[in-house]
Amino acid sequence: MKVDYIIVGCGLAGIAFSEQLLENNKTFVVLDDNSQQSSTVAGGLYNPVTLKRFTPVWQSKEQLALALPMYTKIEKRLNVKLDYKVPVRKRFTSLEEQNNWFARSDREGLSDYMSLNIYKNDNQYINSEFGFGEVLETGRIDTKLLISEYKKDLKSKLLLIEEAIDYNLIQFEEESLVYKNISAREIVFAEGYGIKQNPFFNTLPLEGSKGELVTIKAPDLNLDYVLKSSVFIIPLGNDIYRIGSTYERTDKTNIITEEAKEELLNKLKTLITCDFEVVDQVAGIRPTVKDRRPLVGKHPRHKNIAVLNGLGTRGVMIGPYVAKQLFNHIESNSSLDNEIDITRFVNQ
Repeated sequence: MKVDYIIVGCGLAGIAFSEQLLENNKTFVVLDDNSQQSSTVAGGLYNPVTLKRFTPVWQSKEQLALALPMYTKIEKRLNVKLDYKVPVRKRFTSLEEQNNWFARSDREGLSDYMSLNIYKNDNQYINSEFGFGEVLETGRIDTKLLISEYKKDLKSKLLLIEEAIDYNLIQFEEESLVYKNISAREIVFAEGYGIKQNPFFNTLPLEGSKGELVTIKAPDLNLDYVLKSSVFIIPLGNDIYRIGSTYERTDKTNIITEEAKEELLNKLKTLITCDFEVVDQVAGIRPTVKDRRPLVGKHPRHKNIAVLNGLGTRGVMIGPYVAKQLFNHIESNSSLDNEIDITRFVNQ
């Protein structure tokens, strides 16, 4: 088999890069062994405002301009519903926090996304004395369905190889590389936390943080927006809500824990007063970087090997943006944004 690209990993990063290749008529094959769960278990929110400090998400306008049309295109091609336009509301804990919201809302990068309305709480089962601020241009991508349907489509076209890559079998030639029976011009590693096993890029400072979410059924809650406070509550329909998320930096397994469940439920009980039952719990390792920017670029010696990683908690938004940057970098030798280029670490 001869292709332009081999992509290793079929999470949010791998899918975003696959879309770049499809858009530019490049041939490719994807290797994925289902070992990484961070994209599958993600909350899937896209939100251009950091609600902890009311600051703009880095390059949020550019990210949304690329991400939303990409998901629409995938929806049409695969005939699935992925993008749910749902408001995100921040629960205020004080009048001071309300004032901070208004003070920030007219700043550059925020004025388009922070509503000037204060929404009063009219839900008897939510504790919110000071109401909510609403973020505009928000929504949820069904990442689990996206990945499963995307893989199914690749498989039907014989473009998905469901196995772990053996790095030792990569053979370098003058203008290409060979892996088993595949000859390719380039290989892009989009492995998430699996990069720790990758001999070409395992020195990059990808730390990884474990996140766990629980799913509850709460028939009385009747929430039609995402509520963000000490945890987020994401409505999934049919009285089902996803609750997240924990941050654990030492445990690097995808195994769910009772400790995380208790942490999430204790926080949830400070927000809502209605009865609910837990119906699911999931865990995954987010590919996080110490400076909170992705890891993108070519290997310093093997120029036909590249990395697309470190999307962190905002992979739904940032994936398409960095995928396009990497594609243009490989194909046209255009410069990468300095904040995502792996040379920021390689050259230290």
